Amino acid sequence: MLNKVLVAYGTTNGSTAQIAEAIADVLRGEGLTVEAMPARSVTNLESFDVVVVGGGLYAGRWHKDARRFVRRYARELAERPLWLFSSGPLDASASEREIPPVPGVRRTMIRLDVEEHVTFGGCLGEGAKGFIARKIVSFGKGGDFRDFDQMRAGTSATSTGSRRGRHG
Repeated sequence: MLNKVLVAYGTTNGSTAQIAEAIADVLRGEGLTVEAMPARSVTNLESFDVVVVGGGLYAGRWHKDARRFVRRYARELAERPLWLFSSGPLDASASEREIPPVPGVRRTMIRLDVEEHVTFGGCLGEGAKGFIARKIVSFGKGGDFRDFDQMRAGTSATSTGSRRGRHG
C-alpha cells in the first residue's frame, strides 16, 4: 500500500507553494501521510512511496528548483509513482481546458515515465519578485487564476495509486 507522499515544488512568489499545499491537504484528508516542501529543501526520497513535483512556469520553462529536483533524483523518481504539475497561465485557460506540459516538462515525463501532468492557472500580484513579473503586473496582466476547487476535485488518493506496480 502506498501511503507516504512527497509534494515538492519550485516557486518564486509563493503561488505554486499554495497549490502544493492544497494538493497535500486533499491527500491527507484521504488518510495519506504527506509532506509538502520546497524542492530545494528535499535531501532524500527514501521514506516516500509516491512523489508529486510542481513548478511555476516562467517564460515557458518550469521553475529552476523543480527542474533541478527531477535531475538530481531521476534514478529514485523512476522507481516510484510520479506526478507532475505546473502553474502559470495568467488567464482562465487552465480552468477551461487541459493545457499540455511545456517542452521541458514533456521531456521529463517521457524520461521518468510520469503517471500524469496537469497545468493549473497561475497567480501574479502586487509585490511579485522579478523585473518581468513586476512589468506584467504593472501592465494589468496579473491576477489570481488558480481554481482550488478544480485542484481538489482532481487530486485523490486513487489518482496517486501506482499503475506501474513498483511499490506495494
